[in-house]
Amino acid sequence: MTVPGRRSSTFIRLLRSGFTDPSAAARLLDADAMTSVRADPVLLDALGATADPDLALRGLVRLAEAQPDGELPGLLDTLVSAKPLRDRLLGVLGASEALGDHLARHPRDWIDLVTYEAADLHPGLPEFERGLADAHDPVALRVAYRRCLLSIAARDVCGTIDVAQTAAELADLATATLRAALRIAAAAAPEDAGRCRLAVIAMGKCGGNELNYVSDVDVIFVAEAADASDGADEAKALQAATRLASHMMRICSETTVEGTIWPVDANLRPEGRNGPLVRTLASHMAYYQRWAKTWEFQALLKARAVAGDADLGSEYIAAITPLVWQAAERENFVADVQKMRRRVVDNIPAAQVDRELKLGPGGLRDVEFAVQLLQLVHGRSDATLHSGTTLDALHSLAAGGYVGRADAAQLNDAYRFLRAMEHRIQLYRLRRTHLVPEDEADLRRLGRSLGLRTEPVAELNKAWRRHASVVRRLHEKLFYRPLLDAVAQLAPGETRLSPRAAGQRLEALGYADPVAALRHLEALASGVTRKAAIQRTLLPVLLGWFADSADPDAGLLNFRKVSDALGKTPWYLRLLRDEGAAAENLARVLSAGRLAPDLLMRAPEAVALLGDPEGLQPRTHEALRQEVLAAVGRAETPETAVAAARGVRRRELFRTAAADIIGAYGTEDSPAEEDHGALVDRVGGAVSDLTAATVAGALRAAVQSHFGETLPTRFAVIGVGRFGGHELGYGSDADVLFVHEPREGVDEQEAAKAAQTVIAEMRRLLQLPTADPPLLIDADLRPEGRSGPLVRTLASYAAYYRRWSLTWESQALLRAEPVAGEEELGRRFIELIDPLRYPAEGLGEDAVREIRRLKARMESERMPRGADPTLHTKLGRGGLSDVEWTVQLIQMRHAWAEPGLRTTRTREALAAAHAAGLIPTDEAQILDEAWVLATRVRNAVMLVRGRAGDTFPAEARELAAVGRYLGYPEGTAGEMLDDYRRITRRARAVVEELFYGG
Repeated sequence: MTVPGRRSSTFIRLLRSGFTDPSAAARLLDADAMTSVRADPVLLDALGATADPDLALRGLVRLAEAQPDGELPGLLDTLVSAKPLRDRLLGVLGASEALGDHLARHPRDWIDLVTYEAADLHPGLPEFERGLADAHDPVALRVAYRRCLLSIAARDVCGTIDVAQTAAELADLATATLRAALRIAAAAAPEDAGRCRLAVIAMGKCGGNELNYVSDVDVIFVAEAADASDGADEAKALQAATRLASHMMRICSETTVEGTIWPVDANLRPEGRNGPLVRTLASHMAYYQRWAKTWEFQALLKARAVAGDADLGSEYIAAITPLVWQAAERENFVADVQKMRRRVVDNIPAAQVDRELKLGPGGLRDVEFAVQLLQLVHGRSDATLHSGTTLDALHSLAAGGYVGRADAAQLNDAYRFLRAMEHRIQLYRLRRTHLVPEDEADLRRLGRSLGLRTEPVAELNKAWRRHASVVRRLHEKLFYRPLLDAVAQLAPGETRLSPRAAGQRLEALGYADPVAALRHLEALASGVTRKAAIQRTLLPVLLGWFADSADPDAGLLNFRKVSDALGKTPWYLRLLRDEGAAAENLARVLSAGRLAPDLLMRAPEAVALLGDPEGLQPRTHEALRQEVLAAVGRAETPETAVAAARGVRRRELFRTAAADIIGAYGTEDSPAEEDHGALVDRVGGAVSDLTAATVAGALRAAVQSHFGETLPTRFAVIGVGRFGGHELGYGSDADVLFVHEPREGVDEQEAAKAAQTVIAEMRRLLQLPTADPPLLIDADLRPEGRSGPLVRTLASYAAYYRRWSLTWESQALLRAEPVAGEEELGRRFIELIDPLRYPAEGLGEDAVREIRRLKARMESERMPRGADPTLHTKLGRGGLSDVEWTVQLIQMRHAWAEPGLRTTRTREALAAAHAAGLIPTDEAQILDEAWVLATRVRNAVMLVRGRAGDTFPAEARELAAVGRYLGYPEGTAGEMLDDYRRITRRARAVVEELFYGG
């Protein structure tokens, strides 16, 4: 019977010792098996020191109850009197439910922990081989494996060995296990064993001597005939070796009552799952020399012969090693490695990204990826980097000056912490997982197992996020910092990257001219000035963003130009240093093509827009108009007036282009724009509003220079085509019509002459040769085209349209909208043309046939010679013209009855046609997708090349840059072109149905 006072005292002590369920713990301590030790304060303190005291006590009671007759006192006496054993046993029981289950099934295995009582005794491969020597069948091997694993876990949780030693011992145990499994397989098939020489090559973490508690053990098998002189035996030898290898894999991978050791994975072999399980050395070499991909050589960096024929294993390693260290010379090396890393991240389920300890951003793979990439680049000429173990390789990289010592130390600490988390997560139930648990109890146990005892969950989350942040930052920085050390003035005695190694690094990153890139770095980062110091802080990350673009050289060159222009401006470097978004935005803009950098070079102070949260938002039409008219009003000459207007236009074009680039590419904090239609509409609206404001400014300047404040005739500019439709691109001309109306008492000829004078002056001013991009005004869509008068009165327009207007002219008026000049006159012009473009009762059949004939003739006559009709964005199959003519035909036939169709904007009209039931949903979506894509391609071409174009660039870098803007990873230009053809082919099929009537 338990005394109430003692029970209360025990409850309080258990609670203070860290038990979360003291009542259950008290009941366990009352078990018969615990009679002699339940009140022992040493035991309670030892339980309270474990990761999970409740779990440790449950495991201890189960172990005690499972002891054979007469052996329980020995366990309990040793537990109370031998501190090292007590700490190891309870430490394991408090950290691993799975090993507690093992001890309950095999209650005498706790005695093995006595073997490793000395704190400095760390068993190696020979000791593990002895521990597995008596296992002659798969079940016995599993039991012996868990017994050896018990000894590793005991010293791990007690801190006798660190995380690197734990991983190395786990790899040694795996090596011993593979050898034992192969021995059992050979004993079961002695004829097969005698027919071949089979070597087992460990890959991945096992090969790198850094294995987890539960991880696939990656292997490659290589075999030869036992009698090399008889070539006819090779096929039979490979068959025998395949049977042995398969049996060995089953022994390790199959699940029994004793669980699974771990899966043996041979998918890293040549051709993966589709390739033969076993090959000869010659076959391996033939594959690697002819067919292997870059990632396969990266994987081979950790290859290590571990079992089977030692001589054959050594021959294999000797043969593949030179290939590994030549991999960085392969074409597209860095692009291939980066693509593989992106693929890994992309395949993480969205719900798991934030909990993914291994593969997620800031995870273990980021460290391993960065270290391996640096090894492969610099290991060509530095054999000290030839290690398959991540931390050893990181130490060598730091010693060689390829990584800064402080960075290496931080990365080392972060990697050790993340690996320790991974180990303890897997140790709990011996399950293969890399996800940080969500359950509070699991997080508490995990935090306590890592020594976080005050607030284990909060401390764990804080430490994890801190280390992940360090990894993420240094993953970006690692590759670039030593480049600066190669050209900067370093402290005496500090190791620096040689210029040759720096050039190799830049070349591997994708810089086409490493020598020029080094000169830029030297100009930016050399010296002891504060400016150089800030540049050395900025450049590591900027170089990474440049390298992530299609043209790193251009990005770095443009950054140097901007820095040269603004280097003495105090706010410039401070903005980039203190506003993370500004630096990344600038890097994206400078490396995305020619247009935005060219605009920025003419006014470098526009960099400030990139650091303002509202800086990339388009300004309203009215705000732009007021700024331009105010600048024109202050100017003393028409030339300076329009120069001011064009300066505003240049700045706003840069704002729009920068927002477009950043919206398309995305940044770390803001992912790429998903609604491409919204991006296209924003660009088209912004450029159209800007053009309208510039035209208004030129009109005001022209009137002031010749007529003062009042023009003798009322005057309005009507935008047509893409201008009137708010769909202008960066390189578009301004298609317009000019209309005037003489003021009272003014002679009509005098008024017409005044209007002609204003138009000529506007055109002259807007095309003056300056550093700003010109704006061409095109009036060819006026009545009678180029043969007709440049400007007409409103009455003349009315007379012409009443008597002579053709169907195509009515169609052209569908996108007419006033953009500058007298608002009231512009409104009356629209009232005049509405009956023409939206004819009552719709178009007659003759007019429909005329429009179709015109479209067919345009397709056959206007396509440039040699152009690919499947890739021409304007006139090609399913391109802009196809979609726009289809929509416009619907407008002319139905807008009289459907007010929603009375719009100058293509996408709005298309949406209205769908809403009115004139176009089925799927067909409307197909046309919209094709129009948006073709428009984005045209915008991308202008951004990349700095000049307008209606088809994809032929030059590889330019094509790749267009692809990056459209969201395609590096190396997928062919996929981009295929997608464009597919989307526009579907659109053309809809056009055939809706426009040509099937």
